[in-house]
Amino acid sequence: MGYARARAVLRSTDTVQAGLGVETVEKLPPSIRRPVLYRDGEEHREHRRQTARYFTPRRVDEHYRDLMERAADQQIETLRQQGTADLAKLSFRMAIEVVCAVIGLTESRPGLDRRLDRFFPEKFGKPGFTSLNGIYWVFKQNIQFLGIYLADVRPAVKVRRRQRRDDLISHLIDEGCRDGEILGECLTFAAAGMVTTREFVNVVAWHLFTDDVLRDRYTGGDDTTRVALLHELLRLEPVVGNLKRRTTGPVGDIPDGRLVDIDVSTANLERVDEGPGLSFGDGPHKCPGAYVAVQEADIFLSKLFAQPRLTMLKPPRVTKKPDISSYELRDFMITVRPQG
Repeated sequence: MGYARARAVLRSTDTVQAGLGVETVEKLPPSIRRPVLYRDGEEHREHRRQTARYFTPRRVDEHYRDLMERAADQQIETLRQQGTADLAKLSFRMAIEVVCAVIGLTESRPGLDRRLDRFFPEKFGKPGFTSLNGIYWVFKQNIQFLGIYLADVRPAVKVRRRQRRDDLISHLIDEGCRDGEILGECLTFAAAGMVTTREFVNVVAWHLFTDDVLRDRYTGGDDTTRVALLHELLRLEPVVGNLKRRTTGPVGDIPDGRLVDIDVSTANLERVDEGPGLSFGDGPHKCPGAYVAVQEADIFLSKLFAQPRLTMLKPPRVTKKPDISSYELRDFMITVRPQG
């Protein structure tokens, strides 16, 4: 499917979200509010309209840029002190701190990065009650849900039920969401804002370590040049390579009731406008935190590659999640120690 056709499907109001575990969510009782990722229609549009203020470029610059600077400095100081570090862990801690500030997960116990790694493991099993392996994954998934709820979500909600703050959790409380529903929203933003940003930062860094010309363009460029380069790399290396929609009416020549699987990587090759193509999606479900992700990636990477003697010790280990054509880069060891 070409770029224009794929974009038309994503922008159409005659489609609904598919994939990304929506089939499991649809089995929840009607009384439980679905996370915004799995809602469509007027309810979804109204929620996005009310929460858009948390992700505008102006708000990000005014409220979160200083936080991004501090978080990046903290992780790079960790690298300097240790001499050698796993870039995947540094970038994940950076992404977690930024997204937690946006959504309001600011009362967490230490170790949220480890809890999220357990919740989003490299290899997923299929939960179910027809096999021992399925039962194991049901039990494991519920344990991880409970751990994040008790250590991260419940403390944040408790504070905000007493006194609201200017963040997403406070907004959800005002909308009447229960704790379990807030947990679902927080995990959605964790996947979309923390996990994917880590992979984006890692894949860009890998390119910069292995292409001297590209590295010189990035480190020697101004803000506009660097962001354009990040957009281009994201166009060519989308973190989520496939997006699915189900039609609820005819969309061009696609009839009602069809499952449409959009190959983002292929569609992006035909992009005719500026920017990252469809790598942040498009239409009603376009990633609201796109500007957040690009800005924090640029702040972290520009600081990282300004470090003297920065070297990649070994390329990262790459795994794939075939259901969404996503990549994960792990054990990405870098150093600022002199080599010799």
